[in-house]
Parts: sequence; structure tokens; C-alpha cells
Amino acid sequence: MKFGKEFESQMVPEWQEKYMDYNFLKTLIKDILAYKQKFNPILHHHDDHPTISAAGPNGLSRRLSLYRAFSGLTSFPRHLLHHHHHDHQVTPDVEDPQPPPPPPIVFTSMPTAPHEAYETQFLMAGDHGGEYELVFFKRLDDEFNKVDKFYKSKVEEVMNEAEELNKQMDAFIAFRIKVEKPPQELFDRTAEMNRLAKEVEASTAALATSTPSSARAASMRRTQMDVIEEGGPSIHGTQSDDSGDEDGIKRKNSRSDERAGQLQVEMRSIKRNMRPAPLEILNKVSMIDHLDTPRSTIKRVLKVPKQTELKFSKENLKKVENKLKHAFVEFYHKLKLLKCYSFLNILAFSKIMKKYDKATARNASKPYIAMVEASYIGSSEDVTKLMERVEETFIKHFTNSNRSKGMNILRPKPKRERHSVSLLTGFFAGGTTALIVALILIIRARHLLEKKGTGTYMQTMFPLYSFFGFIVLHMIFYALNIYFWRKYRVNYAFIFGFKPGTELGYREVLLLAFGLSTLSIISVLSNLDMEMDPKTHDYKEITELLPLMVLLFVIAVLFCPFNILYRSSRFFFLKSLIHSIGAPLYKVTLPDFFVADQLTSQAQAFRSLEFYICYYGWGDYKLRGNSCKSNEVYKTFYYIVAAYPFFIRFLQSLRRLFEEKDSIHFYNALKYFSTVVAVCVRTAYSLNKEPAWMVAAWIISVISGIAVTYWDIVLDWGLLQRRSKNPWLRDKLLVPYKSVYFVAIVVNAVLRFAWFQTVLDFKITPTQNEALTALFAVLEIIRRGIWNFFRLENEHLYNVGRYRAFKSVPLPFNYNEDEDKEE
Repeated sequence: MKFGKEFESQMVPEWQEKYMDYNFLKTLIKDILAYKQKFNPILHHHDDHPTISAAGPNGLSRRLSLYRAFSGLTSFPRHLLHHHHHDHQVTPDVEDPQPPPPPPIVFTSMPTAPHEAYETQFLMAGDHGGEYELVFFKRLDDEFNKVDKFYKSKVEEVMNEAEELNKQMDAFIAFRIKVEKPPQELFDRTAEMNRLAKEVEASTAALATSTPSSARAASMRRTQMDVIEEGGPSIHGTQSDDSGDEDGIKRKNSRSDERAGQLQVEMRSIKRNMRPAPLEILNKVSMIDHLDTPRSTIKRVLKVPKQTELKFSKENLKKVENKLKHAFVEFYHKLKLLKCYSFLNILAFSKIMKKYDKATARNASKPYIAMVEASYIGSSEDVTKLMERVEETFIKHFTNSNRSKGMNILRPKPKRERHSVSLLTGFFAGGTTALIVALILIIRARHLLEKKGTGTYMQTMFPLYSFFGFIVLHMIFYALNIYFWRKYRVNYAFIFGFKPGTELGYREVLLLAFGLSTLSIISVLSNLDMEMDPKTHDYKEITELLPLMVLLFVIAVLFCPFNILYRSSRFFFLKSLIHSIGAPLYKVTLPDFFVADQLTSQAQAFRSLEFYICYYGWGDYKLRGNSCKSNEVYKTFYYIVAAYPFFIRFLQSLRRLFEEKDSIHFYNALKYFSTVVAVCVRTAYSLNKEPAWMVAAWIISVISGIAVTYWDIVLDWGLLQRRSKNPWLRDKLLVPYKSVYFVAIVVNAVLRFAWFQTVLDFKITPTQNEALTALFAVLEIIRRGIWNFFRLENEHLYNVGRYRAFKSVPLPFNYNEDEDKEE
């Protein structure tokens, strides 16, 4: 892979505009080379300038510059590079080599600017083509100053965030001591430290009266070294303390010095390892309530006064620890992205300058790279040092000094693509295709559609099995969304908030989709075979229970607590689903309302679930009867299940209006309320077939359809902007073909009005009615799949416009700034 493509693939998508424009600078170098070859072609003949060729002994292109060009954060000592160069230097044939030409550029800086800017002065502007090189260096300076300024601003942001994390850690440590350490233990520590201090003072005083100062100092130094090296008393033998000679006195003084030294070392160790955190900091902090539970939401609505006092319980300690752990992981991820940003840009400047030297036969790369290394982005080690401090803090306080465990959390292993996933996906996809063909052949060969009881079978079995068809189709379109999001570098994992390394790729989603389709079609074929086989024809109850068994199996897998079949993704989906169903009691995040939007396109699947409950709950499956539609309770819920997904979005919009005070959410809530009314009116007409309901369905549905179509295209997709650089689209487009957007606009508008079929009153049979209903449900799922791509594209571009590549992580403590200012 060429460096340009590799450089682009490693970019942080939200910062793409703040990277060095490598491709444009390479275009300028091509212009310089084209000019020189046009007016002086002999100058660039490969025989005259062997430096242009980078071929090895076998004619293969050398790619080592990718590994030795960067000399910023991971630079080697210059003396090593110097010796390495001379060890491999080839002695030229000439006896008196010419000295290298002087560099054609000099640099000036403007430190008085808000951010120090660098300017390159090209000294060879009078040469042929010099104006092209002037343009190159002007653009090169602009790119470097842009990169350096952006990097410095981001480093300032993380340094400020590090200060906030320091405060949070101080409060956390004090909170932990308050919870886990009883007061008596702290008292015993203090008493022990005081006792040792008094003993040290007494020993020192005794030494001062019996030993000369010089001897005492030398003895103390010797004793301390002995303690450090051997960790115990002197190994020399001792004589009786009753001895009165001079050697005995010296040995006695030596033992006293040794004891004092041991006490001092022990004292320092206790002070260092057993010093309690300043508990006074707890008087300045309070717990932050993020309103992420139904209980906290209800308390806020009822205006229950907040509890300002801290509760020192192990439950609260665990909550604080989890929030801070999450904050440190996200902060470390920011530092990694910044370090990668610095490395890639410095490497890009090195590569582009080497291309310039190669094209112009000048010696400008060395002084320019030296300037880059001396700049802030090339010389600052703030990010590296901060990463080391974060690692030490996290390992010590969150993983009990287990370094391997801590680093596994901070640096999760990248997700690997497994061949088994592709193999199984292909197997189930082929199995699904083969089973569908077999199903069609069986129906045609045995003329099942012409037999008596086909209508009853379609009214009972078709809604049961169509549920799986709707789910599988939605999953297939979600896999296609993931494929195109990755292709056009939409950072869907960051937008949804997936834990790094746990997001599913399109292959994994297709594996689940085709696995479910294979299972459901096998159930259909088994049902048909048992129904038509004389030996099993009497076992109707078992025959009818097959779709229920498949449904229960799918539910069991979805809620399975074991770490199989992508547990992290299943639980993430369940969490968003519960938050959606529980609206407005939960704080609304993007995954929650995105899942709720998917539910609005699965109205027919919800009606199939209602039919499951009715068909099996009331015992109709034993006689293959369908008395559900004649039941008033069933009719009532027939309204509710179709309108409830839109009502969820209505409640979520009200919640966001309540929190953010933005009028746009009021209009969004009004839009979904109109959709709820339209769905209920159309459902009433489909059940009653009265002219009044038909007129009401037409009027309300047209108004709602226009509103939601406008909202889809203008607000959710950000299109139809009159003053855009791309007429009637938007300024930034990820898909290079503009026609794709116009086709999507037309398709979305047409499919938004698919409700026409519910009020046109076609004269069709019940079997055809079931098929037609399923067809329009499929078209709605297709429309939602198209909507998903452009919705996330617009969200991604919103993040790009604000260079937002990090999530805002809630912190556990809130500091009282007023008290800090008074102090």
C-alpha cells in the first residue's frame, strides 16, 4: 500500500481536515517535476542523478524510509544514527568528494502570534521553475502551521482535563479511605508513627551526646547503606557491652547508629506507604446525579430535594470507581489518538520533503525536518509523559497493581477478522438460498396453493413466520449499512458508543441474519411436511408449535447471560431497547432513539408478536382457528402495537425538550404525535371500512407524510440546502456520486407514502391481503435501511465539523468552586 493511502486510512475521521494535505502537496511536486522536465529534460535523466532511483540489488523498491524517517517522539540518539550512517557508507571512487550544496531554505518564526507560526524562505527563487517551488513551500508552511496549532490546542485540552481528573482522584481516594478504613485503624497508624518518631528522636539524642559529629555522620551513612543493601542489622560479630576498651565503645556506638538508621528508614517507609489522603477534600465535593435511572427522573419531576451529603457506602464507592475507570480509559484513548496524530503528520512531512528532494535534486529535507523536530509537535513530550502517568495511576488504583490486567483494559486488543465467520456466513447464506428454492419447488410441485384450507393456513402460519422474515431483512440491511459506513469512513462505532473492539462488522451481522433465516425456513419446511404427510397429519398441535419454538429459541439466545454469540452487542441492544420502551424515564442518547426509529419500521412485526400471544395464548393453535380479529381486546392492541413505536419517539422528544430546552425537539414531538394519530386512523379504517374513517385517514396521513418526509431529508439527512456548494444537497458529501443522494430522496418520499394501500380498498382475497401487507412492510424496512446510512453520515459530518472525536464521560464528583476561590 502506498503511503498516501496508508496515511489516509490511519487518520482520525473527525480530524481529517486537520491533517497535512499530503495528496495536494504531492500534486505540487508533480507540477515542479513536470516543469523541469519540460524545459530541461536532460537535468532529470536517471544516469545523471542516481539518487532518483531507490532500487535495491534485485531491482525491488526499498520501503525502509517508512521506518526511519520519523524522528520525533520515538527518535533515536543522534550519535547512534551518525555511527549507523558511517557504518554503511560506501566510499566514492573520486579522491576529493565535493561538499554537499548549502540548504536552499531558511526559517523564521513569529513567537508573538497566539500560536507560534513558521515561515520558510526559499533562496533559489531565481532558478527556472522557482515560482513553482515558492508555491510549494508556501502551502507546506500553511499545512505545518495548521497541524502544529491544532496539536497544541488539543494538548492544552487534555492537560486541562488531566487537572480535573487529578481532583477527581483526590476525592476518590479520600472517599475510599472513608469507606474501607475504620477510624480505629487510622488512629493506630498515627500512634505507631508517633511512637517510631519518639524512638528515633531518643536514639538520635543519645548518639549526639556520646559520639563526635564527624564519626556520627560517617557511621550514619554507613548504617544507612547497610540497611539498604542488606535490609537488617550488621553481620559483624558483637562483644560484651561490659567491655570498656575503645573498640567496644565504637561497636556500641555503631549498633546504636544502626538502630537509628533502621528506625529512620522504617519511618520514611511508613510515611510513604501509609499516609492517608486528606479527608478534608470531601467537604468540598458532592456526588453528581446524571439522571440515568427512572428513579432519579421521577425524583426530579416531583422536585424531591437533592441529597447534598455524601453517603459513604460500598455501593456508592463501586459506582464512583466504575465512572472514574471509564473516564480514565476514554482519556487514555484520547492520548493515544493525539500521539498517533503527531507521529503520522511528522512522518508525512518527512516523506513529502524526500519527494521534493528527489524531484528537484536539492538538499532541503534535512533542515526542514530539523525545524519540524524543534517545533512543538516534534519536541513536546507532554502527551507521552501524561500517558505514563495515566498508566501508573490506573494500574495502582483500579487493578490493584496488576499491570497486565490494567494494560489490557487501557489498550484493548484490536478486533481480528476470523475466517470462520466468513465460512459460516457463506454456509448459512447458501443454506438459506437452497431452502428457499426447495420451498418454492414443493409449493409448485404439490399445488399447495390450490388445495382446500390454503386461506386458513396463510392467515395463521404466514403472520407467524413473516415475523422472522422482517427481522432477517432488517439485519441484512443493517449489515449493508455497516459495509458502506466503513467504506466511506463513517465512525459508526464512536457515534453509537460501542466499547472498542466489541462492535460487530457486516460479516458478523450477516452470520446472525442467515443463521436465523436458515432456522426459520427449516421450520417452515418441517411444518409443511408434517401437515402433508399422512403419518404426521394427526399431530397438529406439534405442527403448530414449531414457529413458537423458534421464537422462544431466539429470545433465549438474545437474553443468554453467557459470553457466546456476541454477548456485548446483545446486551448493548437490550439496554437501548429497554431505554426506548421505558421512555421518558431514561436519558435519551443517540443509540436509544436510533433503536426507537428502527422499531417504527417494524409495526407489522409487532402485530405478528401480538398474533403469537393471541394464537398460542388462547388455544387457537389446537384447531388452527383464527378468532383473534373478532376479539375486542385484540382489536384494541392492534391499534396500540402499531402506534406505540411512534409514541416512544414522541416521549423521547419530550424528554429532550425538557432537558435541552431546544424548540426543535418540540417540532419533532409534534411530528411523531401526528404520525401516531395517522396510524390509529388508518388502522380504524382497515377494521371498519367506513367512509368517514377513509376521509380522516387521507387528510391526516397526507399531512403527516409531508412532515416526516421533510424532516427525513432536510433535518435528519441535512440535504436540500439551497446555498450549498453542491446544489440542493450539502457542502460535504461522503459518497462521490451526487446522483445517489437524489435517488435516495425520491425513494424515501415514495416509500413514505406506502400507506396508500391501506385506504385504496383493493378487492383482494385474504391470502393476497396477507402477502400485500407483508410486501409493504418489506418496502418500509428497505426505506429505513436507506435512511440509516444518510442519518449516520450526517451525524458523522456534524462531529467532523466540530472535530469531536471523543465522548464526554460523566464524572462522579462535583467541586464547590466558590469555596476554592475563597481559599
